[in-house]
Amino acid sequence: MNEEERLKQTLFKKATGYAVKEETIEYVLDDEGKEKIAKRKVSKKYIPPDASALRLLIERFFSARDDFENMTDEELEREREEIIKILKEEEKNARQENL
Repeated sequence: MNEEERLKQTLFKKATGYAVKEETIEYVLDDEGKEKIAKRKVSKKYIPPDASALRLLIERFFSARDDFENMTDEELEREREEIIKILKEEEKNARQENL
């Protein structure tokens, strides 16, 4: 995957929101003074969509428009939905090519 595609995928992920696993580990010292795991917690954290990433994604890859500061939230949302459709189709096509 080239740099341009990686950038597009990263911006897409950030623009649409994603979930990550977060691991918290607490350590205690045992009788010999060595660290040992006392508690481990794994949880999912949702990272919400980022409007700045969406704006950059649209500007860089999907539109010749340059008046994004003047777009309403509704217009940005419509652009976002259209971009998501396009990217999902591209991803589907890429998977089929790799089969």
